[in-house]
Amino acid sequence: MKEKRLTNNTKAVALVHFKATATFLAASLAIALLVSSCKKKEELPQSAKGSADTPGWTLNREKPVTFSWYINYSWFKAHWGESTASKYITKKTGVSIDFIIPTGDENEELNSMIVSDSLPDIITVDCRESQLPAMINGRMFYPLEYLAKEYDPYFFKVASRDKLTWYTMEDGHIYGYPNASYTPDDYRKYKGSLTSHETFLVRKDIYEALGSPDMSTPEGFINALKMAKEKFPLVNGEPLIPLGTDEFTATGCPKLQDMLCHFLAIPPEQDGKFTDYAMGLSENEEYIRWLKTFRKAHELGLMPREVFVDKRSQIEEKAEKGLYFALLYYNWDMQNAQNKLYQKNKDGIYIAVRGPANSRGDDPKLSFGGISGWTLTLISKKCKDPARAIQFLTYLISEEGQMDTYFGEEGKTYSIEDGIPELLPHVKTLSLSDKDTLEHRYGVLYTYWMLMDSGWQAQWKTELSPSIAQPELWTRPYVEQYFAYEAISLPPNSEENLTYQEVLRRWGSTLQNLLLSESDEDFEIILDEFNQIKKTEKYKKLVQLQTSLMQRNKKKLGI
Repeated sequence: MKEKRLTNNTKAVALVHFKATATFLAASLAIALLVSSCKKKEELPQSAKGSADTPGWTLNREKPVTFSWYINYSWFKAHWGESTASKYITKKTGVSIDFIIPTGDENEELNSMIVSDSLPDIITVDCRESQLPAMINGRMFYPLEYLAKEYDPYFFKVASRDKLTWYTMEDGHIYGYPNASYTPDDYRKYKGSLTSHETFLVRKDIYEALGSPDMSTPEGFINALKMAKEKFPLVNGEPLIPLGTDEFTATGCPKLQDMLCHFLAIPPEQDGKFTDYAMGLSENEEYIRWLKTFRKAHELGLMPREVFVDKRSQIEEKAEKGLYFALLYYNWDMQNAQNKLYQKNKDGIYIAVRGPANSRGDDPKLSFGGISGWTLTLISKKCKDPARAIQFLTYLISEEGQMDTYFGEEGKTYSIEDGIPELLPHVKTLSLSDKDTLEHRYGVLYTYWMLMDSGWQAQWKTELSPSIAQPELWTRPYVEQYFAYEAISLPPNSEENLTYQEVLRRWGSTLQNLLLSESDEDFEIILDEFNQIKKTEKYKKLVQLQTSLMQRNKKKLGI
């Protein structure tokens, strides 16, 4: 029976790998065909040009324009033109936005746009998006520095020099601008007040009823989950889910990769070599020890099969009901759930506790974000008016744009007290209790996050809702910077990148199979099968290139 089960696992891995690789290659081929069929550039609309002293958006506000803006996240719910902030920004700049959101799988939606050559005016994607290097290589976006020099030199006055340097590609061009990005100066300036979204959360009332058990060791972890299930089998008539985490994709589960390693204080550099969290730690004893703990949790029914198939919307729906006892999850993504739980029962919210730790008991080293940020926003070659687009981007990243997107309109959503912006009482009350209504009605704080400057926001020390304050504040002593290990982006058509894509997808299937295996013996067999890949010359060449890119990052940062 064991041989048959492992053979089926191998077939499943191969099928996932084939489908994922086929999709990636189809998109890459489409990009190549588009480049080869490039026609003469169409004449662009005539807009007044800005200068080094005058931002272009101030010269064109009387000419209305609507940009299509693709956000590569199916959970994004914000609209433009209904909220106070968006109306104010449109009135000020003349720019309106038509957001385009994926209706299903984000990768498929993006690939469809690539294949059909139908990118919208502006797009925002994860800065680590797998299709991004190929799209940039395929010349599907305008270089931002070209548009800025041509239409709005003021861009260089408001853009961060460190971020522009970081995102300067090998060809000398800058194609995207990040959000949620911190520079080394931000880290030095705000260390101590920076927070991480990486949290191990437990439901407060259940955790305290169990005696606040230590969950930092595998034994304590499993025992706490077992006690929770035994003493609280139902939550409002529904089965308790002892342990949950983020959704699993074709390339794994980031919370059981990056985040778990940060809790275990495992650095992404081993013996001077770059170690990819997604697949490079499959021989690390501390990491494997905890993967086996999660496997044991599944075997005992403490991490049910639904955890492996739920998407973010389903996870948040269950979190809102308080169905999880413990979650390895981003506190940021729990805001809606926490607010709703707090309104029903202040003790029924989720709090952060120590969670998984290495065998030495070291403190976690949690990521607060880095210079790469979270997403990149790019202007596509299909943009109807690239001059107005770069001018609008210049406005958004400027201090004025940051004020308008974060605080809204003075007098309507905030006031200035002793030089410090403060949300008006009715807006602040809503921000602490109902994030959805706040975003729909007023559009402030993190509603339009696509170009938010987290370093700039850190100076205001915005009051945290009591429903989310504890997890945010809990992380502060453990914040660590990982600047040198970001943006290890391989050349799209290189042999190393093909190897990386292959191994990454193989690991995605392997991770699930490891956690679903029926014994530690089966776990070891599956793991050993994966580790054979790491003995190949192709994999060694991949690590060598990743390490050289890490060293390049250190040079850029002066480390």
